[in-house]
Amino acid sequence: MSPTQIQETSWQAEYPLPLWADGAPEALGAGQLHEPQLTVHLPAEELANGCAVIVNPGGGYRILASDHEGLQVARWLNGRGIAAFVLRYRVGPDYATSVSLLDGQRAVRLVRSRAASFNIDANRIGMLGFSAGGHLALAVATNGDDGDAQAPDPIDRCSSRINFSIPVYAVSNGARRGRKADEYTPTDQWVNAHTPPCFIVHTHEDAIVPASQATLFYEALLRAGIAAELHIFNDGEHGVGLAVGDPDVGTWPQLLWRWLRRRGFLTAQSRITLQGALTCAGAPLGMAWLTLIPKNSQNPPARLLLHGRQGGDFVIPEAQGPMPGAHELQIHWISQQSHYDASGKYSLEQSLICTREVLIEADQRLAIHLQPDDFSPLDIDSD
Repeated sequence: MSPTQIQETSWQAEYPLPLWADGAPEALGAGQLHEPQLTVHLPAEELANGCAVIVNPGGGYRILASDHEGLQVARWLNGRGIAAFVLRYRVGPDYATSVSLLDGQRAVRLVRSRAASFNIDANRIGMLGFSAGGHLALAVATNGDDGDAQAPDPIDRCSSRINFSIPVYAVSNGARRGRKADEYTPTDQWVNAHTPPCFIVHTHEDAIVPASQATLFYEALLRAGIAAELHIFNDGEHGVGLAVGDPDVGTWPQLLWRWLRRRGFLTAQSRITLQGALTCAGAPLGMAWLTLIPKNSQNPPARLLLHGRQGGDFVIPEAQGPMPGAHELQIHWISQQSHYDASGKYSLEQSLICTREVLIEADQRLAIHLQPDDFSPLDIDSD
């Protein structure tokens, strides 16, 4: 099937939306290069999960790589129930990156102001950007505000804070990169407690934007205590987009989806605190992983390492807890010892697994009472 023959099964609407109805501020002329806009890409209604992502194509703040870093990304997001909005932001040499930032912030306000009509959750809006577009995503992430309650334009009354950021082979600090310090502002220096969680992607082979730009921003997030996930693939040149056709680097979109699910961005449900007890033949296991896999694929899994010295009782706090509903319970028994010592002795021939179907409900204690025969050897070679 050629790119022009893609079946319209995962999206329901695509149309342009100007950021400002009456002309953009600081515009130097008329026409596409001076009129920032979003292209709206809504998923099929039966797939929609309420999450939204603004997509910033890259291009060195001079051009926009709108196919493989714009439309194709939007289609991928739509196929997973996520509303996508591809941003055409103003670029140089006519416009400074401060104007690009203005466009990025306005895009967030505009999407949030129309959350109901787009069938999205105003508190689950993220921004994904490639290269320069990734720098813009980081600039928006570190320059959010709550909106101006007195603004005559109701859109400007909305917050420009994004709920998550996805920089892909992005510049984070032009001065540290050694190029275009005046254009690529030092976003790592602006990280603070209000910076949203980030999923960061880069490649070791990138000869245009070194992977140290990714680690620089990640370290700033780490210092600030902000949730983050960083993937640096060895292979892959700059500008791979979704890296279609690459069996390794091309896994990053699936890793992103798993991160969005784990962080709870794919559902409107709330996590709960789960208390319970796990015993085998009336006694606690030495060491075991308790994993809850939700039947609803949009909901996050929950996992906890249990130690026998805790007596079998456990608590999964709300921040990492499950959401109510049907789950597959997996118990991975990894040691008969509740703690290791310096002897180096073995206690299990191999790890064991037991699975059960459970219904998780709020304010319900989960009691799991097993027998040794309930476990079977785990095939560690299976994918």
